[in-house]
Amino acid sequence: MKKYETVRQKLLQRRDTLIRRMQEIAEEQQHTNGPLSQDFAEQATEREHEEVLDALGEAGRLELSQINRTLERIEAGDYGICAECGQAIAEARLEILPNSEFCVTCAERHDL
Repeated sequence: MKKYETVRQKLLQRRDTLIRRMQEIAEEQQHTNGPLSQDFAEQATEREHEEVLDALGEAGRLELSQINRTLERIEAGDYGICAECGQAIAEARLEILPNSEFCVTCAERHDL
């Protein structure tokens, strides 16, 4: 695990950032800063804004899930090992995609 302590720390920082952003999105979606506008055109704009927030929230939840799985793999000693073939994942791949669970060959098979 000490080999991947830097990765672990970066993932923990990213997780904290995501959690804060997702809380901000949730607050924005609950209209904690005030009710919807009475103007129909403004309401349409606000609804579009909510759709964007929904998409950002979903992307955040997906990334958070990937980070948590990666942290679990680090703790279990499985990080850096392909979840499919059991071979080592190239260090260069892990540097670019720290959440990668698959080596290049297996990822290509899954179109990831």
